[in-house]
Amino acid sequence: MLSAKRVGNRIIGNPEQTVSTISTETYLKGLVRDPRHEAVNYLTSLFPILGWISRYNWGWLTGDLIAGLTVGMVLVPQGMSYAILATLPPQYGLYSSFVGVLTYCFFATSKDVSIGPVAVMSQTIAQIIIYVDSRYPDKWEATQIATTVAFVCGFIVLGIGLLRLGWLVELIPAPAVSGYMTGSAINIVAGQVPSLMGISGFNTRAATYEVIINTLKGLPRTALDAAWGLTGLFSLYAISIICKQLSKRYPRRARLLFFVSVTRNAFVVIVLTIAAWLYCRHRKTSSGKYPIAILETVPPGFQDVGAPVIDSELVKALAPQFPVATIILLLEHIAIAKSFGRVNGYKINPNQELIAIGVTNTLGTLFHAYPATGSFSRSALKSQSGVRTPLAGIFTAMVVIVALYGLTPAFYWIPNAGLSAVIIHAVAGLVASPSQVYTYWRVSPLEFIIWWAAVLVTVFSSIENGIYTSIATSFALLLIRMAHPRGYFIGKLPLRDGVTNQYVKVDPPTPGVIVYRFEESYLYPNCSLVNSAIVDYVRENMRRGIDFSTIQLADRPWNDPGPTRGNSQAAEAANNERPALHAIVLDFSGVSHIDTTAVQALVDTRNEVQRWANRPVEFHFATILSPWIRRALVAAGFGIGTPAVQLSDEIAPVVPHHGGRREKWDDASSLGIEDIEAHSGSLPPTSGTVPIVPIETPFFHFDLASAVRAAEAGVEKPSERVDTPPPAKYT
Repeated sequence: MLSAKRVGNRIIGNPEQTVSTISTETYLKGLVRDPRHEAVNYLTSLFPILGWISRYNWGWLTGDLIAGLTVGMVLVPQGMSYAILATLPPQYGLYSSFVGVLTYCFFATSKDVSIGPVAVMSQTIAQIIIYVDSRYPDKWEATQIATTVAFVCGFIVLGIGLLRLGWLVELIPAPAVSGYMTGSAINIVAGQVPSLMGISGFNTRAATYEVIINTLKGLPRTALDAAWGLTGLFSLYAISIICKQLSKRYPRRARLLFFVSVTRNAFVVIVLTIAAWLYCRHRKTSSGKYPIAILETVPPGFQDVGAPVIDSELVKALAPQFPVATIILLLEHIAIAKSFGRVNGYKINPNQELIAIGVTNTLGTLFHAYPATGSFSRSALKSQSGVRTPLAGIFTAMVVIVALYGLTPAFYWIPNAGLSAVIIHAVAGLVASPSQVYTYWRVSPLEFIIWWAAVLVTVFSSIENGIYTSIATSFALLLIRMAHPRGYFIGKLPLRDGVTNQYVKVDPPTPGVIVYRFEESYLYPNCSLVNSAIVDYVRENMRRGIDFSTIQLADRPWNDPGPTRGNSQAAEAANNERPALHAIVLDFSGVSHIDTTAVQALVDTRNEVQRWANRPVEFHFATILSPWIRRALVAAGFGIGTPAVQLSDEIAPVVPHHGGRREKWDDASSLGIEDIEAHSGSLPPTSGTVPIVPIETPFFHFDLASAVRAAEAGVEKPSERVDTPPPAKYT
């Protein structure tokens, strides 16, 4: 009698004698081996602070206190400025500032990022308010609209993080993000110039080119506000430039001059406020107006703290605007967190960062805050101030509280033109530098075109359309690359033996050498996973080059403090049993395309493994299929042997770094990098013999066997070629 299983197999056409293959059951068991343990790990991972707070020490406290207070002095004037940019009362910027910096420290995986009001999000909120008012005039207040956007978008982002869908962020490449941020910065600066000059009479929220044209036409109508606005803008740049030049001339005073430069926002606003008070206090007209536009009354403390009013009809009206607001929350924050992570030597968890943003914005609605995300300018300031852990946000929150409850009477006389100067000064730094844009061209000319498309659409249309354009064109390029793969006719080589059975034992390479084969094109959707796979393997199987027992607790990184004192000897003994990492061989035989984001991920991999090994690590590449792939790798410093100078941590930053390490990539000519296009017209020799792989790229190899042999030869003779310079020590 046939069993039920055999009857079922006959119905579906499943043969009774099958070849041994992997089953769905085996796959699912591999995913979830210990559900209870993984559930506990999931819950504890929601609060990264639990992993490092027990090791907090006085050394970390000093750095956090200085950084927190420093950021607070900048956040207060910026927060009010951005609230006005969002067409909201200035105190709402302080509400968002307080909730952002306080909440983030409990959920953060980045010590440098500062959450709060930002220019691009504020501009978007202003556009959303205009959108709703045009369709439902005077039905909802601007503050309720902004708070509803914060609640819904925060809840969406929180859900994405809790479901561990942070990989969706990888679907948007770096040039696309940089393009829309550059266009947005130009849009915001153009919209603030009329307020800076006291020019009115036209819509400053129109397309950027229209605002620029109308501003030029309105120059004859420049008002007295320009005396405060232009003076403030000139002073901000003058203090910054003078302090930088003096720091170069007097290196011993660099730290002091840095903090003098940091206080320029607060100093300029205070001086302009005093000047406005002296001039305006006796010049109030009968209609209650002053000669220049000032903030006037700013309510002290938190007003009407409690559950937000979420109107279902308003949510329906806002539905078309939620995608762009959510994308901005995601993109800007993750891009900034990744950038500072790679510069300062740690790795963020995108899922956890999304949870932090989501919690910040949903809880912020209790204080009637509007949407907040990561700020590049304040994050850069926080990093340069010597922050040690995310706990610095608590000290920043204290500064905001002091401002809310103790300084609001003084805010009355702050000139609006001065706040416009603060916005322009902060946002102008987001515009990509020429060398940064040229880097996109060196790595991937097609993505260079996408960058320009995002900028132009943002300038001539809107920020929303610029975001959608950058995402759509990047996705279209991805589909084109997938739909039109390259292929070549090849010959054959006699092989004595082939290994295709998964149960056949394969001898590993020499200890200290890792071989990794790519099975797909190396592009922005998958590059983060490949980076994690290689780095995690190195951390698990290769020797760590730093003996943490010799480093004091205060000098250790907050997110990787090493073993505790009790088991440091055992941990060091286990570490010494592992081989020292010498070389990584990457088999590119399956890679037909590579893009800018993937090249940056490869640079991140190089930096992270060298930081772990605390020594130079060679990168060998086998079977590079396309000259465009070779071009992109050479642009990142791979394959060319020992470079003349220190390689940069970022081959194509999303936003330019000021201070930090920007000078490493700011001028390509200073790095000794020759023009990639210079040899494009050279012709191959018509006779004689030539090497299969050009001799100027000794770390690019014809096949995998020669790449492995070269890597293993280096293990035997470590004093010979070195592909990359030694990594920086922990600081």
